[in-house]
Amino acid sequence: MRASYTFITMRLRNTETNAVQPLERRPEPVRLYVCGITPYDTTHLGHAFTYVVFDVLVRALRASGQPVRYVQNVTDVDDDIIKRARELGTTWDHLAVKETALYADDMADLNVLAPDVFPRASHTIPKIIALIVRLAASGHAYQRDGNVYFRVGSVADYGRLSRLSREEMITLSAQRGADPNDPRKQDPLDFVLWQASAPDEPRWESPWGVGRPGWHIECSAMALEYLGPQVDVHGGGADLIYPHQESEIAQSESVTGIRPFARIWVHVGMVGYQGEKMSKSLRNLVLVRDLLKRYDADSIRVVLLRHHYREPWEYTEDQLDDAAAWTKRLRAAAARASNGTGESALAVRAALEDDLDTPRALRLLDDALGRGDGGWRAAADLLGLRLGASGDAKQMKKALGWRAPFSNGGGS
Repeated sequence: MRASYTFITMRLRNTETNAVQPLERRPEPVRLYVCGITPYDTTHLGHAFTYVVFDVLVRALRASGQPVRYVQNVTDVDDDIIKRARELGTTWDHLAVKETALYADDMADLNVLAPDVFPRASHTIPKIIALIVRLAASGHAYQRDGNVYFRVGSVADYGRLSRLSREEMITLSAQRGADPNDPRKQDPLDFVLWQASAPDEPRWESPWGVGRPGWHIECSAMALEYLGPQVDVHGGGADLIYPHQESEIAQSESVTGIRPFARIWVHVGMVGYQGEKMSKSLRNLVLVRDLLKRYDADSIRVVLLRHHYREPWEYTEDQLDDAAAWTKRLRAAAARASNGTGESALAVRAALEDDLDTPRALRLLDDALGRGDGGWRAAADLLGLRLGASGDAKQMKKALGWRAPFSNGGGS
């Protein structure tokens, strides 16, 4: 008897509305934009959690017959890259290319499918400048001393994604790289669209002088360039909700006049380590490259997928030891499994379409292998688990779609 399959659409909790929302199936591709890395250090487990989650989303949608156009950006023009390059005695663009290559290798090693488009901010400068010109012409932006700022007071509902008070936003913006006390601002919450560059910083000619873009406008430019004026699903880590994605909404909708900018916002919980959020700034990183020296990719993916994507959690090494033992048992069961009906893949798909319930999907895969269901392969593929699949490593990476990142091509 075949298992009943009740879900006909993917359902995801929308951060903006805090409600589970259907993502209706349709002939044209779902437009997915995920905020990508700022490449100044190698991939850590928090990065892996985010990008493995969206990898599973893409796999589940495509398995259901839904086409997807997946854009994941590289924020290669950023204060943190400039600072790190100075510390290392290198250039910002050389560092960005090197770290992006390492990230792509890490993702391929974790069996993460490459995005369809993998753009860099540094290659999107003409689009960024054009957007800022339009924002200034429509009264949403103003210039001061070579800097251009977005006028937050020009939109009625700045803060609708984060649901933070004005005071909370001012405090958080100061913690996350902005300067609410900048005397050139008309409002402490106004944010930089373009800024004058120091001599050793990336720089491009613009109507406001030689400079570089602010962080938030980079993602708006890349999303609009590759997906159009409205995105179906926009995602990233939960730490990006404010100020980054809040500001994306304001500037994108101000340019296009279309709202909502994103129909569904999907945010992945933070991974903690030793009592703190895992982050480059705190230097408490658990690097994927180091873990892969001791554990296989399936075990690392299992650790991540045992947590629901919206759940913040604390990493401890015993979790990986347990996942490795569980994966070893699953791999042995897979080798013994007989031919099956494929009902396990349908059940796993149903779990994933229920707001990406990966913990339940893993339990269903375990149950299927315990019954000797030979349909386990399709179910495992939905979760990105190889479970003993063999093949040439270089060919497998090529099949995932990752490319060696592009040559240097930044500012002057």
